[in-house]
Amino acid sequence: MSQDRQLQLVTSVMITAGFDVSERFTLRPRSFDLIARNDGTLLVIKVVSHIDSVSEEVAFDLDLISRLLGGIPLIVGERARDAELERGAVYVRYGIYAISPATLYDYFVEKIPPLVYASPGGLYVNINGDALKDLREKRNMSLGDLGTVLGVSRRTISKYESGMGTTLDIAIRIEEFFDTGVVEAIDLVRHEPPPKAMESEKKEPEDHIQSPMEFLQQIGISLHTLHGAPFQALLTFDKHTILTGYGPAQKVVKRAALIGNLSQIAKKHAMCVITDSAKEKKIGRTLVISEKRLHRVEDGFELLDLLGE
Repeated sequence: MSQDRQLQLVTSVMITAGFDVSERFTLRPRSFDLIARNDGTLLVIKVVSHIDSVSEEVAFDLDLISRLLGGIPLIVGERARDAELERGAVYVRYGIYAISPATLYDYFVEKIPPLVYASPGGLYVNINGDALKDLREKRNMSLGDLGTVLGVSRRTISKYESGMGTTLDIAIRIEEFFDTGVVEAIDLVRHEPPPKAMESEKKEPEDHIQSPMEFLQQIGISLHTLHGAPFQALLTFDKHTILTGYGPAQKVVKRAALIGNLSQIAKKHAMCVITDSAKEKKIGRTLVISEKRLHRVEDGFELLDLLGE
């Protein structure tokens, strides 16, 4: 499936699920493709054909943007390595959940959560450890007794009861033996990848871009620079977040409307700082301000006043 068709499909799924979805944008590179919001849930979505194409740099931006916007990062793709993504399965790339469009539909439209997650060696499930322990004790079975039934060690049973995941085969044997369910569904919007599927912690790349707007930090505004978003930075101050573009007028003004649309979906502020003009105006929801004017801002509250005008 082409990238364009896949984006259309993901957009259609989110609209069907009752989400407000941002405009699509074609700027490259891009760390995410869509922002979607519904009932307090904000998703920052990256759509790819192959989930292994998501680089650490893109994942860093995706995670940072999601955290600062109060949202959840999500990768939607078709393939991993040499196989198609399994429907109802969750994969993890740099600590971010990755699923197929079909799994996206099942979760958000049909309200059917995925049960399995992919990790080196195959597909796994999460066991409700407390439920398993209760079932074992009601049968007056020791850890060793249950281990013998399942063909695993008593230590492994103890780990299951402590929350360690297991293979589909073992999970099926447990549920058949006790004639009840013990597998826990995966909640995509909680953003807590299964322990076995976790990859190395994301670190800010050494060559992370430094922004010319660093002077804002001197007046108490936090600056978070980005690599591939349609906005070059996110500013945070007093529980407010500002999607911010920066550069020459010809380049930045073209992005102003898009940044405004993204801010509307995310319910945040939007600003574009231009380096070669003294004009100040609003383009939709986006404040367009000159770099010289921004340098005269004394603190974050004054900037918020400008954004609110």
